[in-house]
Amino acid sequence: MTSLPPKYEIRVLGPEHEEWARAICIHTNLFHSPLWPVVYPENKTQRAYQTFQASHYLMKHQIDSGKSLGIFDKEYQYKRPESAATGGKLYCNLEDENATESDLAEQMDFPLVSIAMAYDGIDELDMAQIKPLIAKLPLFETVYHALEERDQRDPTSWKSTARGQVLMRNATNTVRSYSGCGLMRLLAEEMMRRSAAEGFRGIQIESISPAVQKVWSNPPAPFKGTIISQFHTTTFEEKDESGEVLYPFRPANVDISKIFVDLRSWIHEEVNFALSTNWTDTYSE
Repeated sequence: MTSLPPKYEIRVLGPEHEEWARAICIHTNLFHSPLWPVVYPENKTQRAYQTFQASHYLMKHQIDSGKSLGIFDKEYQYKRPESAATGGKLYCNLEDENATESDLAEQMDFPLVSIAMAYDGIDELDMAQIKPLIAKLPLFETVYHALEERDQRDPTSWKSTARGQVLMRNATNTVRSYSGCGLMRLLAEEMMRRSAAEGFRGIQIESISPAVQKVWSNPPAPFKGTIISQFHTTTFEEKDESGEVLYPFRPANVDISKIFVDLRSWIHEEVNFALSTNWTDTYSE
């Protein structure tokens, strides 16, 4: 197991980090995701501003849960003196429609560099408050609906019936300049370990990234990851009102998956080992 380099620190995200986390999530998704900038190639800056505003509820819900984690760069070099004075700042000008992707990246002057957003499954999302976000990214709803249709599980077999059972993972993003350092994997595995220690039996995550799918479907032992449902963007089809077949995710070329990580599989493994072993023979003298 690779440990977190000493320059980094993992912390539970608090309300003071909500705008930072939102900025990281929107920037990486709208400009660097294998899905969103492909299906929505026009007016990316304007869409980024709109989704930044519309995603406040979703991000706040997850931070308020106390289950969202972030990696902070303890050696971060601030771009502006006033940022250092406050421990970091987001300089977001929603009126600047000419801002480029790099301009928006420059506005993020804080030490939070990677996020893993999550909430307790018992605290379901208020879908009415998600609608403004869906209005800006209509295919966001299509993704979740398609994965749900392909999910063959009995809901009673996995859904939360009380607090502390199933963690719902909703977003994992890393600042572009820190990508490729393995931070997403380290943060994911830390969340698995923390959740297991707190008594959670599983974590569910929807993935639109090959790297995220690889990490969460192949967790470290003793955890077990399973792809519950999946579709590919090039072959996914739906019909319009006239019956014409549409391919709404083209030209994106990526698997979209729902993954469940069993945090208690080790219990079953130990029980099966005990049942298959002749303890009398093992301890006979």
